[in-house]
Amino acid sequence: MTDNEKYGQKQTILSQDPHRIREPRENNLEMAIGHEVRTYRKALGITVTDLAAATGISVGMLSKIENGNISPSLTTLQALTRALGVPLTAVFRRFEEPHNAIFVKAGEGVNIERRGTRAGHQYSLLGHIANNTSGVTVEPYLITLTAESDVFPTFQHEGMEFLFMLEGEVVYRHGDQLYTMQPGDSLFFDADSPHGPQELVQLPARYLAIISYPQRRSQTN
Repeated sequence: MTDNEKYGQKQTILSQDPHRIREPRENNLEMAIGHEVRTYRKALGITVTDLAAATGISVGMLSKIENGNISPSLTTLQALTRALGVPLTAVFRRFEEPHNAIFVKAGEGVNIERRGTRAGHQYSLLGHIANNTSGVTVEPYLITLTAESDVFPTFQHEGMEFLFMLEGEVVYRHGDQLYTMQPGDSLFFDADSPHGPQELVQLPARYLAIISYPQRRSQTN
């Protein structure tokens, strides 16, 4: 059986190169400004020619700005942002955004209670970055199940979820499907369908759960 048949989908080539290294941030200011100008222009549905007419900046100059080939003056940026209807600081957003990292020592995750949590079900949050450049919020949990239970919590929420079994054995339900998960097994699914542990076969059971969903950015006037 081929991989395509196994996974029931056409083979695709990932467009992102995880090994690509960006230039140092100080050399990226022009690229960051150009990216934002192009993004705001396209959001308005106007062409480079339209923006040139609205600002008095030549088409050639605008193309160089959008491609990050030149460093525009503040006067030029002010004309552009006025025409685009955004504050001057908006074009520096991508350059100025922090890129955070969260390091959690073993056993130091934040224990939380999720809806339906019972005794013997421990959910340890391993990190959380609310606002980041990806537009996606990711919540990694280490889940430990140590006690038998006749009633299991059922979860249903937006986004995607990935499980990786570390210890023990659990029958996990997603929708109307059941999956027997043992160490090394993984499950990736649409979290909008009801899901949760159905049967605890071997305890203690531990698995990594990574939940991702779109960020909710605050709206400002």
